[in-house]
Amino acid sequence: MMRARTGAGLGLWLAPVLLAATILIGTAVGETPLTLSTVFRTLANHFWQADYPVDAIDAGIVWSYRFPRAIVAACCGAGLALTGVVLQALLRNPLADPYLMGLSAGASTGAVLVAVAGVGGGAVSMSMGALTGALLAFGCVVALAHAASGAAGGGRATQAAAAMILAGIAGSQMFNALTAFTIARSANAEQARGIMFWMMGNLSGIRWEDVAPCAAVSLAGGALCLWHRRGLDAFTFGTHGAASLGINVPVLRGSLIAATAIMVGVLVSKVGAIGFVGLVVPHAMRFLVGARHDRLVPASALAGAVFLVAADVISRILVAGQVLPIGVVTALVGAPAFALVLLRGART
Repeated sequence: MMRARTGAGLGLWLAPVLLAATILIGTAVGETPLTLSTVFRTLANHFWQADYPVDAIDAGIVWSYRFPRAIVAACCGAGLALTGVVLQALLRNPLADPYLMGLSAGASTGAVLVAVAGVGGGAVSMSMGALTGALLAFGCVVALAHAASGAAGGGRATQAAAAMILAGIAGSQMFNALTAFTIARSANAEQARGIMFWMMGNLSGIRWEDVAPCAAVSLAGGALCLWHRRGLDAFTFGTHGAASLGINVPVLRGSLIAATAIMVGVLVSKVGAIGFVGLVVPHAMRFLVGARHDRLVPASALAGAVFLVAADVISRILVAGQVLPIGVVTALVGAPAFALVLLRGART
């Protein structure tokens, strides 16, 4: 046990190094392959005024396109993994994930209503529309799950978990249908193609102005989770158990759910709905570092960042001459992981 904990602690120290290496590789790989030396020299010129000789076109590709894309991928991976940690702890549901529970679909609907249908008349940003959609979707899913588990004489954890997942699937389908209706009603053919590609996860249009909001919500979300790490641990014993340990359950649950909705809303508005990150990464990290949130939160954030940068690289090289939506790659990993978690839950 001591050896396992030492290994997990060492892994947490090495994870930032792995993340930096993944970002450098993600910046070098693409339609125009670049050497790591070119990437390093370009970044050194910008950050430390090193004055290395670098071809102007290569430097532009690195600084204007690929490096901000890798940074945003890392921020989104960290943020989505954190939302999975929070939802799984608060709902005591191992399958809780913003994508499966309809938050991503709701955020997509809100973003599309603002961007395509013109809801808000220009006074509402795409991120605000996505945030509103995520909150609305979460409210609908929780209300439907509560009604379903109550009608079935709920109370057992397995029934409540099943009701939440089924409600999430229903919510996802409903909001996806609303999004499709909005696109069919208001978008032209070119807009529809771009939006459908974006909805499956797309980082092609990422620029430097997208870095700040993604980094801000991910860092703030991570800090909030770490601040409330003991409260998240307490939810392991249920809401009554957490309350008996001195946790203000309504305040903590409300603030963390609001933070989750904000993270999902902002990230989806920038890169689209990327599924399964919030499901796969927390489970993998819980296996490696344990269930205590003082380690699970930073481990999941770092692993989520590495996972999504790597997935973005794979999406660019899996099919020669074509960039796949990043959601396709995460689904190829996440769907089998979802099945595995489902089977383990059925056996226990």
